[in-house]
Amino acid sequence: MSKVPSLDYPRIVSALRRDGWVVVRQRGSHIRLQKHLPDETLKLTVPAHRPVKRSTLAHILKYARLSADDLQRLV
Repeated sequence: MSKVPSLDYPRIVSALRRDGWVVVRQRGSHIRLQKHLPDETLKLTVPAHRPVKRSTLAHILKYARLSADDLQRLV
């Protein structure tokens, strides 16, 4: 498993959109995304920071059910 990279928020949001996430809204410096699955709806928030802290990105990936390797393929 790869180390979580340090990325800017536009690259994170575009990678998540490639994975099927939809931007629902942006309020201030936070971007809200959703992904509809057959039995549930996943929701997460990405801070509009340059760069997003690696620990924060690790939590985002956990909620998105993605690994660091998955993210690298999507970026």
